Amino acid sequence: MEFGFGVAMRGPAAAPEFLERQVKHGEELGLDIVTVSDHVIIPKAVGSIYPYSEDGAFSGGDAGECLEQLTVAMFLAAHTSSIRVLTSVMVLPHRPPVLAAKILASLDVLSGGRLLVGVGAGWMREEFEALGTAPYEHRGSVANDYIRAFKEMWTSDSPEYNGAYAQVSDVSFYPKPVQDPHPPIWVGGESPPALRRAGQLGDAWYPIGSNPTFPMDTPELLAEAMATVRRHAEEAGRDPESIDFGYSAGWYDDGEEKTGRSGERLIFTGNPEQVASDIREFEALGVRHLVIGLTGQTPDGTLNRMERFATEVRPLTK
Repeated sequence: MEFGFGVAMRGPAAAPEFLERQVKHGEELGLDIVTVSDHVIIPKAVGSIYPYSEDGAFSGGDAGECLEQLTVAMFLAAHTSSIRVLTSVMVLPHRPPVLAAKILASLDVLSGGRLLVGVGAGWMREEFEALGTAPYEHRGSVANDYIRAFKEMWTSDSPEYNGAYAQVSDVSFYPKPVQDPHPPIWVGGESPPALRRAGQLGDAWYPIGSNPTFPMDTPELLAEAMATVRRHAEEAGRDPESIDFGYSAGWYDDGEEKTGRSGERLIFTGNPEQVASDIREFEALGVRHLVIGLTGQTPDGTLNRMERFATEVRPLTK
């Protein structure tokens, strides 16, 4: 099992000196992945339903502050040598496809092949409108088009793609990414279209377990959804066993047991032994990458949580 943690995109923990300190600390602790979230601009009024809260409210943009994802990803890669950098997730319609493909390829080259491209269709209509993207209602089709166009640009000497929302022709696209055939594409999302996209187009499926509409917060629910992703892969003529699986548990807590929807202990909470048992169970299902919430109340609290996981929990998972 590989383990990952996220960095802040706003506030004191997003100061450059702390971002550098945090990602180096994670690498020194032997953590495998650092994740970077994606907002380009946060409108003052957001009425869209946030998929990962019970009431649908988005609490992450009260001040409208956010660093840009791919810039931060490059910053983190520049200050490390082994940890992989995951866009978690890049909202595909936010950026023009050729430009996004070029930035991602450049990031993979400059990081020495350490990029993981987590992608999603997005949820905030107001941000789409502020950016002047393709219509919000078509975001799923846009995402599919962009993934196909990325693969064409990253692998073909003479890329040609003519989709409804992405077109590429009569160009050379170099340098190619370092990773062969391209950086792994991790498809996020828990809805039926997201599971279909993962099976048809992704190298991995990467859900967040806390979506109240499509919950993935028990091994049984996750196993069922993983089987669906594999079925979509097989129907698309792909080897279902080639699909990789990650999982995001932002509610992780190795010091306090929390209650889940069923009234029983919420997975990835409790004492270190309980959390380690959950990790082993998910690994047995086929989950190979686990991103957990290690953010503390303060920057120093975040570093302490990272160290506690690495020294007290991770050894119990082996």
